[in-house]
Amino acid sequence: MKYKLILTIVLFLSLTNSYSQKQTFSFAATVEISEDVKELFKNTGRFYLFLSKNPYAEPRTQTWPSPFNKTFVFAKNCSGLNFNAPIKIGDDGDWITTADWSLNNVPEGEYYVQVLWDQDFKESRIDAPGNLYSETKKIVINQPTEIKLLLNRSIEARTIKTHTLSKEVNFKSEVLSAWWEKPMYLKASVLLPHNYDTKKAYPIRYNVAGYGGRYTRINNLLNNEDFMKWWESDEAPQIITVFLDGEGPFGDSYQMDSENSGPYGKALTTELILHIESKFRGTNSSTTRFVDGCSTGGWVSLGLQLYYPDVFNGVFSYSPDAVEFENYQLINIYEDNNAFVNEFGYVRPVMRSTSGEPILSLKEFIQYENVLGYSNSYLNSGGQFSAHTALYSPKGKNGLPQPLFDPVTGEIDSKVADHWKKYDFKIHTKENWEVLGPKLQGKIFIWMGDMDNFYLNPATRMFADFLSSTTNPKSDAEVVFSPMEGHCSQYSHKEVLLKIQERINSINKK
Repeated sequence: MKYKLILTIVLFLSLTNSYSQKQTFSFAATVEISEDVKELFKNTGRFYLFLSKNPYAEPRTQTWPSPFNKTFVFAKNCSGLNFNAPIKIGDDGDWITTADWSLNNVPEGEYYVQVLWDQDFKESRIDAPGNLYSETKKIVINQPTEIKLLLNRSIEARTIKTHTLSKEVNFKSEVLSAWWEKPMYLKASVLLPHNYDTKKAYPIRYNVAGYGGRYTRINNLLNNEDFMKWWESDEAPQIITVFLDGEGPFGDSYQMDSENSGPYGKALTTELILHIESKFRGTNSSTTRFVDGCSTGGWVSLGLQLYYPDVFNGVFSYSPDAVEFENYQLINIYEDNNAFVNEFGYVRPVMRSTSGEPILSLKEFIQYENVLGYSNSYLNSGGQFSAHTALYSPKGKNGLPQPLFDPVTGEIDSKVADHWKKYDFKIHTKENWEVLGPKLQGKIFIWMGDMDNFYLNPATRMFADFLSSTTNPKSDAEVVFSPMEGHCSQYSHKEVLLKIQERINSINKK
């Protein structure tokens, strides 16, 4: 006899006109677990239901609040589920959601429905290998609706495409393992240069991804015919690229030391770099070691250069996250009282078009992270603000970081804001300029679009103004602002590699 987990979302009939003058209807789903994945099932986790308006992607991959094609996410923690007996779950108020309506009152329309069972506790996000999910089903809600979904797929393990120039690194960090009191591993991938020779010493580039980017992003370049044609030609520079992994206990580790995530900066600079370079590079000279990235990668790469100035000899930072916190996007964390509403009483946006039109509020963005977090808050959502809080904040209760602002009201905690000063680049650089200044000469390149989609340009402006005011020495940092350009619009691997080659050439001339 085949056993099935029957997870029924039991909902009560409702028909109202309360949502944007649309009729609303009850929605119910019966979820069965297939025999193929039954042995993989664990009885404790978090259940997600997605109702998406976007036909072009699986709903489970749309956990970012796109303003163009909404995906409404419902989540609930479950423990002790028994797949030998039906499990009925009603709309009992335990579901947390990104929608302003309940499953009893779903607005009429066309949706793409999917469920996911997050049973992985090793990785911070729901796309972790081993999590179970259903296929997507298209439905039209114009009456009380009940559907059946089959939990029949498992997220597969990540792999690196086999290629003569690609290598995978899986390294046990003794520093992190001691801090966490359990084995902790760091992953990376390596792209070797054309005509790679094990007897030669090479310059090396450490690439940091945009938010949450994994080491497997090397596959994007290996599958890019134009890039690989250039990379395997004599025109490409002879530089090793290392793709660092953007995974940490609370989302992206940001490759920096944290009171919540542990000493990721120390692990990178004293362990992983030495391990990689002993295997592939033929030298551990910092003279030809560089770091780059865009968005999160822009912040991390600049941070690594500022906080470890002797480890890297140049940074190429594009569209970095807020580099100082008087302009944490549109929030002055030291003076504002609320993250969601500004001093004029207006809801604060977190995203805009390059023409300046606001298209997403911070409150809505945070609610998506609240739904993704096991704590029903952004503090362990695995998202952007989860990672920021883990890095910048002190430890809080129940193993979670202390929030800068309340997940529901947006009220800012001034004591936590004061703690964030450690990673305010303007404060850090200003206070340490006498030592840092000489070590940073010739090493800093920053690019920013002056219509950055996430309001990151004001912070970069403030940091640039500080650098231009420095003396003894006068900073020679190159900070470029491009009018009407948006987030990361001018970033490319090829451009960065050529800039690194220019830096190498200038070093060799000295």
